[in-house]
Amino acid sequence: MTTEQALHKRSESRCELCGATESLASYEVPPNSSGTADDSLLICNTCRDQIENPDDVDLNHWRCLNDSMWSQIPAVQVVAWRMLTRLSSEGWPQELLDMLYLDDETLKWAEATGEGQGDSDSVKHIDSNGAQLEAGDSVTLIKDLTVKGANFTAKRGTAVRGISLVPENGEQIEGRVNGQQIVILTKFVKKSN
Repeated sequence: MTTEQALHKRSESRCELCGATESLASYEVPPNSSGTADDSLLICNTCRDQIENPDDVDLNHWRCLNDSMWSQIPAVQVVAWRMLTRLSSEGWPQELLDMLYLDDETLKWAEATGEGQGDSDSVKHIDSNGAQLEAGDSVTLIKDLTVKGANFTAKRGTAVRGISLVPENGEQIEGRVNGQQIVILTKFVKKSN
């Protein structure tokens, strides 16, 4: 029996990620695939294209991982973990990732391509509209904020120029308001153009 025949039998001729029945082909899970059914999946063209082209990902397509991540097949678990890690900034994929358990050997395989490694080192600062903030940006307050210890309220609509990022906390930035350097939560600002 060929690898592809074994995969069709194992998956009942369905994509092992989304369940599609059209345009199926075997996919060897990198980096150390030997071409056997144990380290391959049967997937559809849509899943393959989005795995191989991270810039063209349709977030809603991957809601299928809510079911397929529970597969007992390590290769399926590895690809589910990698896709959830890639999409984790969107919210719901992070929740699924938090529930997903991989044994040590499978997790090592999942991490072998470096998926998600870069993101853990760099904290992202995101404003109320989902725009990424950088040091030196200007932001506008979207809410009146009482500044503790300074006895004033920073009014909604106040522009804060030349912000600095709090490196260890993606939810905080620093900036000058009324001549005072204050810490501001990113959910209360929007990036100015």
